[in-house]
Amino acid sequence: MSDEVEIKLPKLGESILSATVVQWFKNVGDTVKLDEPLLEVSTDKVNSEIPSPVSGKVTKILADPDQELDVGATLAMIATVEVARSEESKESPTPDSTAPAIAASKKGFYTPVVLKIAQEKGVDLSELEKIPATGAGGRLSKRDLEKYLDNRKEAPAAKQGDVERVKMSTMRKMIADAMVDSFYTAPHATLVNEVDVTALMKHLKATKESFAKENGYKMTITSHIAKAIGTAARKYPMINSSLDKDTILIKKNVNLGIAVSVDQGILVPVIANCERLSLKEIAREVAALSEKARTGNLQPDQVKEGTITMTNFGMSGTLIGTPIIRQPEVAILGVGAITKKVAVLDDDTMAIRSIMHLSLSFDHRVIDGMYGCEFLAEVKNQLEKPF
Repeated sequence: MSDEVEIKLPKLGESILSATVVQWFKNVGDTVKLDEPLLEVSTDKVNSEIPSPVSGKVTKILADPDQELDVGATLAMIATVEVARSEESKESPTPDSTAPAIAASKKGFYTPVVLKIAQEKGVDLSELEKIPATGAGGRLSKRDLEKYLDNRKEAPAAKQGDVERVKMSTMRKMIADAMVDSFYTAPHATLVNEVDVTALMKHLKATKESFAKENGYKMTITSHIAKAIGTAARKYPMINSSLDKDTILIKKNVNLGIAVSVDQGILVPVIANCERLSLKEIAREVAALSEKARTGNLQPDQVKEGTITMTNFGMSGTLIGTPIIRQPEVAILGVGAITKKVAVLDDDTMAIRSIMHLSLSFDHRVIDGMYGCEFLAEVKNQLEKPF
């Protein structure tokens, strides 16, 4: 006896209403075990593997790769079957002698499709362990392995005459749609302020090694900027809001998103309740979330409910930028590169100072220019007089 179960797209976060199918790990007719990855989906925040809620055989696949679906939409149908543990233990071993070792590797469980591809392409355990894993829970996904194999081939890019055609990734397309929506929805205005971070940079340099040795993570200027944003947002709460038709929703908690550059685009992990955290706690969160973003280990709840964002384009040497707001937020702070320049001090003497530019883009429907100036001045004050 078997029953057919409807597999639906689960809710991946409070603010996530849809997702795009990236790839299926199973085909019609394939058997699947309970909690075995069934497919991978992507949102504008993070990629996630969807596990099967039952054991059985896939009878229908109702969503194609690159198809966007709303939460609750039907993905597939699975005919459930009773599989005795004794029968599972009798499964014939794979002819590749490395398979048992692979299944028990330190990266955790490898899906059957990954095992099959690895065996067909001659990728052994030691090589698999070196491949960057971006799947759920730090697992190696089919896409990770295929990308690794493609790079290993070093095949030349396909060209048509003098034009190279590169298809946008699912993440890139979703970022593009979000940016277009934000740009045409919110009337953007941008303010720029110059910040003297000489004292702060000297302090960071003097305490860098001792702090890392004591805590196991680094204290960076990013953490200080995050702390300054949290403090300033409490004083100027309209910055930490969103717009719902003709109603402004002022958020009580400052959930600061920090843009992190990854291979396919940008991920924005969120430091929840940033205004309540100490500088040391913020530094710990920055280090942990940045690492998870770059290794593909962010969970859906770590990229949701952001209320304001900061983006550090200064890491590439860029001095000033005009970032685009992330809807439904109303403000984003851009951080430029720190450079040395001769400046005139209050006593009319000149000195070499460490200077950084901050640029605040805001939704002019919600925030007036003077209010934005006052918020930016408060961030500047927090960074120039941090102690």
